[in-house]
Amino acid sequence: MSGKRLGVGFIGTGNISSAYLKAILGKDGMPGFAVLDIKALSDMRDEAASARAAEFGLRSLTVEQMLADPEIDLVVNLTIPRAHVEVGLRALAAGKHVYSEKPLGITFAEGRKLLDAANAAGLRIGSAPDTFLSGSHQEARAVVDSGVLGQIVGGTAFFQCPGHESWHPDPAFYYDLGGGPMLDMGPYYITDLVNLLGPVARVSAMASRLRSERTITSDPKRGQTMQVKVDTHVTGSLGFANGAIVQIGMSFDVAAHKHVPLELYGTEQTLIVPDPNFFGGVVETRKRGREEQWTPVEVTRPYANGNYRSLGVADMASAIIENRPHRANGDLALHVLEVMEAFEHAAREGRTIEIKTPVERPAPLDGSLS
Repeated sequence: MSGKRLGVGFIGTGNISSAYLKAILGKDGMPGFAVLDIKALSDMRDEAASARAAEFGLRSLTVEQMLADPEIDLVVNLTIPRAHVEVGLRALAAGKHVYSEKPLGITFAEGRKLLDAANAAGLRIGSAPDTFLSGSHQEARAVVDSGVLGQIVGGTAFFQCPGHESWHPDPAFYYDLGGGPMLDMGPYYITDLVNLLGPVARVSAMASRLRSERTITSDPKRGQTMQVKVDTHVTGSLGFANGAIVQIGMSFDVAAHKHVPLELYGTEQTLIVPDPNFFGGVVETRKRGREEQWTPVEVTRPYANGNYRSLGVADMASAIIENRPHRANGDLALHVLEVMEAFEHAAREGRTIEIKTPVERPAPLDGSLS
């Protein structure tokens, strides 16, 4: 790195903003990302921005002030999913690059509009999740790239829980349009699978919504009910361009299960991939044969121990300064969004959906960012 920094502003100071700020500023024993120069925080609710700014010793601005600030080059958009594209378009119109929380939009058409606007303006779009850039997931990627698995036949991907109303302070958006287990958790799993296997070619699916309303059991809204507007149990298959077929299950209706988050099955070895919702975890392989045992893979790459939920922002900022592609990019996010939307269409129409958007596997991340 050259030592240059990029001015960054945040729009949205809810639950997840704390993790981003801690990682950037080097809290909780993390190294921080010097390439990111946080200029200000903002929120649709000025009082929320002021409170979060005071917590971290930062400046708060109104959204309008932030968009007008010439020192801010990149906006990190941490608003609720239904606002991602609207806020992103406003930031692009103000001449800012945009990095968005997942999903890129709540529909493929929305996401396409955002990416088209960025391309027309000569600006960049980035999007969470960035967990696939962590040491553990990059180590799993290295195993795949080494060829030791043989031909990859398929795999499994599972996130299944009883729902988020037992812990989140304001969980209604998880069950609103733009929510549900596929749009909420699917980005972690599908993005990591694209990182490992390349583009998805087709999707088949079934889905259910067994309850029309749910009761919040967390404070401060304990006892309130929420309308359920999305499918809460989604299952199906991803057919990848390389021939692999991965079974997937995303649910807010399952009391408990014993599936591991991600497995890949090769003709020569099987690979256990850590939970893609986290940066750390154990990578394991096992060769075929009855006498073989599971063997841990040593994780030597950076960002494996900690919550680095700004790693994608740092890589994007470095890429802008260095004039290279960034890894958690808009093309990847749009491809993943098309795949997730295809589950809805496949389940409703009872047919396999072909995926149209092209995407390249992001470049591996072997070293540290500044």
